[in-house]
Amino acid sequence: MWCSQENLPSPKTILSAAASLAASAILFRTIANDLIPDVVQNSFYSRLQKLSSQITVVVEELDGLTPNEMFEAANLYLGTLLSTSTRRIKVNKPEKEKQLLVTIDKNQGLVDCFKGVNFKWVLVSSQKPASNGKREDHSQSEVRQLELSFHKKHRDMVLSSYLPYILNKSKEIKEERKVVKLHTVDYNGTDYWGSINLDHPATFETMAMDPEIKKALIEDLDRFRERKDYYRRVGKAWKRGYLLFGPPGTGKSSLVAAMANYLKFDIFDLDLKEVQCNSDLRRLLIGTKSRSILVIEDIDCSVELQNRDAENEPKTVEDDKITLSGLLNFIDGLWSTCGEERIIVFTTNRKDRLDPALLRPGRMDQHIHMSYCTFSGFKTLAYNYLRIQEHLLFGDIEKLLDYYKAQATPAEVAGELLKSDDAQVSLQGLITFLQSKNKMETAWQDITVGK
Repeated sequence: MWCSQENLPSPKTILSAAASLAASAILFRTIANDLIPDVVQNSFYSRLQKLSSQITVVVEELDGLTPNEMFEAANLYLGTLLSTSTRRIKVNKPEKEKQLLVTIDKNQGLVDCFKGVNFKWVLVSSQKPASNGKREDHSQSEVRQLELSFHKKHRDMVLSSYLPYILNKSKEIKEERKVVKLHTVDYNGTDYWGSINLDHPATFETMAMDPEIKKALIEDLDRFRERKDYYRRVGKAWKRGYLLFGPPGTGKSSLVAAMANYLKFDIFDLDLKEVQCNSDLRRLLIGTKSRSILVIEDIDCSVELQNRDAENEPKTVEDDKITLSGLLNFIDGLWSTCGEERIIVFTTNRKDRLDPALLRPGRMDQHIHMSYCTFSGFKTLAYNYLRIQEHLLFGDIEKLLDYYKAQATPAEVAGELLKSDDAQVSLQGLITFLQSKNKMETAWQDITVGK
């Protein structure tokens, strides 16, 4: 619809209004110059100009339904920068963790300096209404995001250096704070596993084993951790298999705990007797994490996994829970690629009972003999239990262990050392114990020769 010219303002009216606005603007600026100090004016204009050159990067907590790794990394990293001047902080205590998790609270700001540049972070939180118009549960409806503000000239540095730095730093923080967990089969769990904190105090320093074997194992573990690109280049899954074999009481389980504490890898303890079938075996593997140790103890006690060439009694149907082929596919088949940086440890008292198919490289890459206690192993135990490194009785103990080859396990030696805090009494008791072991072994050898 066209408007008539009668309704339009006249040119005179328009000019009059424009003149009035211009006069008002000049009057306002004059008053501002007279009443507002120059310092305040300059600060205002500087801030206005600075805001126009700022960039804000938004890091949302979720990418659809998937957690945003960048948000988790930044939230963890910023928690380490909090100071006493921070007005509000958020503290969380995960159920199975020992340390408090401290992060910034919503709508709180924090300034981080990286390579001489200040970056401002703010955690923004808002409530999201449900699709039906009703409020959902707070944990479901809360939307969180981190906002990073900086001058636009630093955009490339933020994307290429600063954010990758935060990702790497958060990994280091997680590594330092990580609590090693022990997982066991639990069919009631969502992934067939249940877990508790691993409080086992074993370390390589406390292990009573041959120093050369211990050194070689540590070097092998270190080399394994650093070879991610190597494994990918040669087309192999990033995993390593170890077989620990030897008599009971020689420290096989303690060595697994020492490996976990050294690497800070979770332990997944797999009892094959608990596994009902091959499909459950695959389900259990999927439920394990990367950077973990999968332990299969006493593998020789699983009937179907013994040496197929050995003369065994016929197996019953009840014993056929899983098959050897199912385990082999579990170890190095297609399913073994579910996850990376994984170590598999087998333990057995009888290596000769295992099928050769299990023993080959790629499945059990390193075979470590856990032998009876040697004198070097005894010295480690003597320091652990009695805090001594030398004693007059050490010579007698060395002869019994290394010359007469008294077959005492580290567990048996430790049991003798526990009997008294007095070094003299404890060591004398150990000598008596080793002499009796040696006499029993000599008598047994005489009986065997007589036969």
